[in-house]
Amino acid sequence: MADLADKLNRPLLDAAGLAEGHRLLDLASGAGEPALSAARRVGPGGLVVGSDLVPGMMAGAVRRARGVEGPAPAFTAADMTALPFADAAFDGVTCRFGIMFVPAVEAALREVRRVLRPGGRAAFMVWGPRAGNGLFAEIGDAVAEHLGEDGSLDPLFRFAEPGLLAGVMRRAGFAETSETDLTPVRKAPAGQPFWRAALDMSFGHRLADLTAGRRERLEADIARRFAAQAVDGIVPVPSHARIAVGR
Repeated sequence: MADLADKLNRPLLDAAGLAEGHRLLDLASGAGEPALSAARRVGPGGLVVGSDLVPGMMAGAVRRARGVEGPAPAFTAADMTALPFADAAFDGVTCRFGIMFVPAVEAALREVRRVLRPGGRAAFMVWGPRAGNGLFAEIGDAVAEHLGEDGSLDPLFRFAEPGLLAGVMRRAGFAETSETDLTPVRKAPAGQPFWRAALDMSFGHRLADLTAGRRERLEADIARRFAAQAVDGIVPVPSHARIAVGR
């Protein structure tokens, strides 16, 4: 999924105003992006710190950073609602597809404001409507048909409504908030299970107890759905993301 990730990383870092020599905190870094891309942008005179609530995810990010040429980010496990950093420590903060999973979101946003320098910028990327995200829409419909709907995808689209996240940011004290929509289309190879990682991440808790036969039928159905959309061996998979920015 590196091609789609790059189409999302670059606009997010641009929205944060990231430039050479800056100090950036990346929240919910997971396996390392966009912190790794950010480190290349700030160069040796800057600093990128990637954080995640799950230490195991940070271990994977550290392994990835060892294979990257040039400046590498620092990684640490951290709770977004109680960040272990000094006041005004960063020029910018980014978070790609993480803020929607935080129960106390206003507390997290106040912490982000605390660690930003005056005039610093925070940029959060969230998913737009489920219907505009072909990968989740097809997988979610197939799972609902086979296993029933249980709302597993709902947290992903917590801030899908335009203006919702920007409003929460204003209540937390941010000024000059804005939102921008992105609609990149991923070109996936037909006949390849490019959808399997998303299936496991989103529905692993429901798949664990399935018999081999039921899982096989579910995956075959998902494969058929995407195969039906293929044109000249390529499956166009639309995405809809939104970037909310605040100072």
